[in-house]
Amino acid sequence: MSLTANKVPTLSAQSRPAIAEWFPILIGLIALYVPTWVDLSGTIWATEAQAHGPIILGVAIWFFWKQGPTIHEMAAAPAKAGWPLFILGLLLYAIGRSQDILLFEVGSQIVVISSLLLIMRGWAALRAAWFPLFFLFFMIPLPGTVVDALTLPMKMAVSYVAENVLYWVGYPISRTGVILQIGQYKLLVADACAGLQTLFTLEALGLLYLNIIRHDSFFRNVALAILIIPISFIANVIRVMVLTLITYHFGDEAGQGFLHGFAGMVLFITALLIIMGVDSLLQLGEKRWRSQPAVIKA
Repeated sequence: MSLTANKVPTLSAQSRPAIAEWFPILIGLIALYVPTWVDLSGTIWATEAQAHGPIILGVAIWFFWKQGPTIHEMAAAPAKAGWPLFILGLLLYAIGRSQDILLFEVGSQIVVISSLLLIMRGWAALRAAWFPLFFLFFMIPLPGTVVDALTLPMKMAVSYVAENVLYWVGYPISRTGVILQIGQYKLLVADACAGLQTLFTLEALGLLYLNIIRHDSFFRNVALAILIIPISFIANVIRVMVLTLITYHFGDEAGQGFLHGFAGMVLFITALLIIMGVDSLLQLGEKRWRSQPAVIKA
């Protein structure tokens, strides 16, 4: 009887240098930003308006992990802008952390990570990681004054469209500003239903869809990226209309239960379905356009 030794899995020869090179950087980023993420999880990430923050972060980390081997295999070509950008990122973090300025604290992630890529591999690495870096922008909380200034017109527009559509199909509905009255019920269109942060979340969803699908057609990519904004608006209108109809038919308690339980799910599912539908229509239109015979002038 012969004995065979079980092979213990070991790190490949290529993975060891990668770990030795990038592990200290990873530890440094964790030490800097895990406290920030923990604080956010107990504050703004616990609100409906910023609930997309952990999702944005998770998706960005996944894309960084996916691009990791490609970046590591690049030749080291440190860019001169790396160290000044790194110092700037640390200053933004220090000011934001000490003064409770989330715009600086959270936004410094993009600056710090970009600078580290420039220091380690150069501009090629920064170009390779452009999407997760850009995606992190949707995680940055905007100043309250900016949000308030842009949110009110958006809520007014969503309320106006929802009122007119429901009135057109025969519901007894009226509107005063951003307050909808249907039957005996009054509903306030809140920031979470049609605010700027909701639009940002849906924009992030659309860009994620584009990055995953990766169409070869430049026309489809550009057209869909532009159409994401009206798609987000339509999804918000549908969300408000669904909430209004549930309240009208089943009462205020059912409407409030829907608002806190399923409103966000309806919003994202609606937006995703519309994006996929519009993408299919763009594909159909492009095929028909390409199938048309070229007209040759004599």
